[in-house]
Amino acid sequence: MAFERTRLLAAALLWAGAGATAATAAGSARAWVAVVVLAVCGVAVAWPLARRPAVATLVAGSAGSAELSEAAPAPDRLHVARLQAQLEHLPVAAWALGSEALQPLTSRARRLEAPGGVRDKVALHALLRRTTESGPVVLDSERGNERWQLRRQPLALDGREQVLLALVPLEHELETESLLAWRQLVQVLTHEIMNSLTPIKSLSQTAATLLDEPGTEAELRTALNAIALRAESLSNFVTTYRQVSRWPEPVMAPVDLQALFARLDQAVGPAWRARGGEASFELGSPGLRLQADEGQLEQALLALFTNAEQATADLPQPRLWVQARQGRGGRLQISVRDNGPGVPPGMEREIFLPFFSAREGGQGIGLTVVRQLVHGMGGRVRHVRPLEGGAAFVMSF
Repeated sequence: MAFERTRLLAAALLWAGAGATAATAAGSARAWVAVVVLAVCGVAVAWPLARRPAVATLVAGSAGSAELSEAAPAPDRLHVARLQAQLEHLPVAAWALGSEALQPLTSRARRLEAPGGVRDKVALHALLRRTTESGPVVLDSERGNERWQLRRQPLALDGREQVLLALVPLEHELETESLLAWRQLVQVLTHEIMNSLTPIKSLSQTAATLLDEPGTEAELRTALNAIALRAESLSNFVTTYRQVSRWPEPVMAPVDLQALFARLDQAVGPAWRARGGEASFELGSPGLRLQADEGQLEQALLALFTNAEQATADLPQPRLWVQARQGRGGRLQISVRDNGPGVPPGMEREIFLPFFSAREGGQGIGLTVVRQLVHGMGGRVRHVRPLEGGAAFVMSF
């Protein structure tokens, strides 16, 4: 009995964690994946208890044993019922896959199978049965193609192998993020284009007026030169945008990070020391290697070094720290940190937008380049705010 109560308590804590995570998910796909993992673990813990009353009744009917047919105390039955109700209303579609049967565990799974859900229930079941790894899937629903994240968790219950399957909806969150990114990009592009078109329009009107006035050749030439300069600036902007949006496919190969860091130290270290500062390169362990495009990885790091150099331009002792280490889950992380003023609060998301710069006169393409290069190699880059101050960017592969 004590073991059952411990199992119930563990399941309750897991589901409570899933509920708390869901309440704070705020449209994040990664947060919903964490909700599913916690919920699935809760199912694995509570499943034997949910099956026990039926099993006990069958045994009692066949053997007539009063000891085996003894029902669980009312508080425990009520607790199991509550846990089953919480599982039923989880905002994910979950199934238990046994040797043959595929049993829906949540109302979301049953709605997905019902009319108005997927177009072909048989195709959905075939997809769930044949998929051997977690990852994104596309379902043909009555609303069109929808993107979901499939999570698989093998487990053994009562000596039998089972697999818990969960589908997390991603379509709405991905569309929201995509629309936000497009809106921000259009705002930046509109701002930059209008910065050139507005003076061109004004100068053109001025030049047209000067044509009708004698002795204004010098003013007319000045206006025309200014128009040419603004047009050239706009052309350079468009050219830069095309360069940012088009990158060659990476050529993946093992990269010796110790050799790469030694080469980068020779390239940028003297400049930092000449400014009275220091650039340090550290490896968490010798012999670290990374599957990446070495040229593009080096270009991304150099772009981060340039940002750090500009951020510390006014400091008497600028510092640059570059570190590579093996993180949790076996992921390799490369961090670049400086002791500058850091990213202004509230601009953490905008700094990766093309042509957005928190620095006066900045072009705003460095971090965009870094993000595209790292993403092309299957990694991610994020900004973190160190406790010691300054700015830090972490690339994870």
